[in-house]
Amino acid sequence: MNNRKLILYISMSLDGFIATNDDDLSWLSIVEKEGEDYGYAKFSENISSYIVGRKTYETILKLTGGVFPQSDKYDCYVITRQKRKQENGVTFYNDDIEVLIAKLKQEGSGDIYCDGGGEIVKLLMEKNLIDRYIISIIPVILGDGKRLFLGGTEMIKLNAKEVKYFDSGLIQLHYEKSNKDSSSDITTK
Repeated sequence: MNNRKLILYISMSLDGFIATNDDDLSWLSIVEKEGEDYGYAKFSENISSYIVGRKTYETILKLTGGVFPQSDKYDCYVITRQKRKQENGVTFYNDDIEVLIAKLKQEGSGDIYCDGGGEIVKLLMEKNLIDRYIISIIPVILGDGKRLFLGGTEMIKLNAKEVKYFDSGLIQLHYEKSNKDSSSDITTK
């Protein structure tokens, strides 16, 4: 039995936005603190694959001057409706998402990291493919922007696993997809 998990690891504002309408992410810097990575290094130790939507991929390229840093660490897939050739160490995927996730879970050695955006998260939620949700709540209300959860999906029952509080005001929520026999055993730090 394969134990690989598809994990949504992402930040959002208190009011549920992952970016402003013009893809500004500068508000994330309010929680930057020297020596604090909010568990990212530990999280990424067991990741071997990375999936992201096309719009998020293009935003990352704009922010980094055309570099896709994730491709240096992970086997990367950009989910898109377009047929595109591989570039920047990235495979563009436009087929059945369930087939891709099943393949990655079978073939890989670590977990699968999803970093958004809202459309890919909705697609994965519609198919109930996300096994774990790690959501960092940034202490800011944007008022408007691009939502993490777009709605229009069936209800997905989750079990709370952990809540972490940080001096910067960031709160990190850890949930797992519910199994009928599971019970919530939440821990706080």
